[in-house]
Amino acid sequence: DQNKLTGRTLKPGGFFLIGGVLLFFDRAMLAMGNILFLIGLTIIIGPQKTFTFFARKQKAKGTAAFFSGLALILMRWPLIGFCVELYGIMILFGDFLGTIAGFARNIPVIGPYIGTAVDRSGVVARQNADLPV
Repeated sequence: DQNKLTGRTLKPGGFFLIGGVLLFFDRAMLAMGNILFLIGLTIIIGPQKTFTFFARKQKAKGTAAFFSGLALILMRWPLIGFCVELYGIMILFGDFLGTIAGFARNIPVIGPYIGTAVDRSGVVARQNADLPV
């Protein structure tokens, strides 16, 4: 089942990325998290769509930053590599921030707090904010 397989690669990927940051940018954990992230993305949308996503002309700067950051992490520059990679992720996945923020607002208990923080930060402009529905 594809959903089970996807969860098995995305969850450890997030674990390794967060663990790598918490352990003062541990190079091995960050690299493992990135590899598992790419594997999970490939399993979710397929190899051809993954390649197409990263190869789009309008996302070239984000793709270059993401893979340059990964290379810097592997070349023992984890802090700089993580920052470059984070910039690439923001460019690549910035279009999805509105969707992610909308999903986070629906999380029980902490959702309203996340929604308030997102609104105050101004990172994501709410679409149709003046509509009552």
